Amino acid sequence: MNAFFDDWDDASVPATAAPEAPAQTTQTVQAAPAAALAPIKASDKRVVNGHGDINQLAPFKYAWAWEFFLKANRNHWAPTEINMAQDVQDYHHKLTPAERHMFENVLAYLTTSDILAMRNIGLAVMEKMTAPELQIYQARQVYEEALHTWTYQHCIETLNLEQEEIYNRYRVVPAIHGKIALANRRLEKILRSDLDLSNRETLHEFALSYLFFAGIFEGCWFYNGFSPIFALQRRGLMKGTAEQFQYIMRDEVLHCAFGLRVIRELMQEENLTLDPKAVAELWAEADAAEEAYASYILQEAILGYSADLHLGQFRFVANRRARQMGLSEPFPGAQATLPWLDEQANLRKEKNFFETRVTEYQTGGSLVW
Repeated sequence: MNAFFDDWDDASVPATAAPEAPAQTTQTVQAAPAAALAPIKASDKRVVNGHGDINQLAPFKYAWAWEFFLKANRNHWAPTEINMAQDVQDYHHKLTPAERHMFENVLAYLTTSDILAMRNIGLAVMEKMTAPELQIYQARQVYEEALHTWTYQHCIETLNLEQEEIYNRYRVVPAIHGKIALANRRLEKILRSDLDLSNRETLHEFALSYLFFAGIFEGCWFYNGFSPIFALQRRGLMKGTAEQFQYIMRDEVLHCAFGLRVIRELMQEENLTLDPKAVAELWAEADAAEEAYASYILQEAILGYSADLHLGQFRFVANRRARQMGLSEPFPGAQATLPWLDEQANLRKEKNFFETRVTEYQTGGSLVW
């Protein structure tokens, strides 16, 4: 028998007296037949406050959400598939002290951020959705955030970095802590499972929080957050780490696009308008936190990359996210300072068949427990 089950021994279960046989009765209890239910129509569904059957996937109202789920499954990988041998050599023998400082602190920020993202989607957002096609993509998103965290951990282990020190930087480095603290403050308001989204003020708070998460946290901070590593990749350094980040970036592009689409649908269904002053405050806080972060991780500019370039690209991407929501640009006139960044989301996975090692996948029937 499987070793997992060999550990289970009936002798370890305390002996108990045999239960007495139930008294015989001549009365027969018959279950009442369940009443038939009316069929679900797609029009019954809503993003929140819907009255459809949350357990019934189709008919779709948000067919685009199902397409997101299918696309997400086509971008599947594991961090152990990617060759990191050159990265070990680069990190220990080629990176300058300024480049190692930048690299380590980017990892320190990302390790915490993806766990925060996983919890937000799983605990704050997904349960508020009342259409299963929205939930099913978000379930995949929760998995992807866990996969991203595994990826960062794999990089830390492979490069033999001090795990406790790296993971604690978000607590002890003010510039990293500032971004995490802002995210926690903006997202924790909607973590409660008993939010009454029929209340207009609460609904507005939910939409604003989701906008911060999808548009800023994932759409700007994550999207722009990998660019310092891509700058090293463009010089032939840390290419394994950068390739893994390219896969993560493709996930995050979908996360952002999905979240912004959900918010637009929500606003339309609920006839909701976001308070421009509240939105402007979101952007101002995010910009200040990003400026402090860029100034810290790039205290000394590296070849081809600086704090000014990083912040400039953040503002350019922020304008793009605002336009996608039909909102005013927060940084009018901001120009792309990293015109090559969008290329990183267009990695073709097929190249891994030739350029990385073959990975053996186990099916459910052959897994070793």
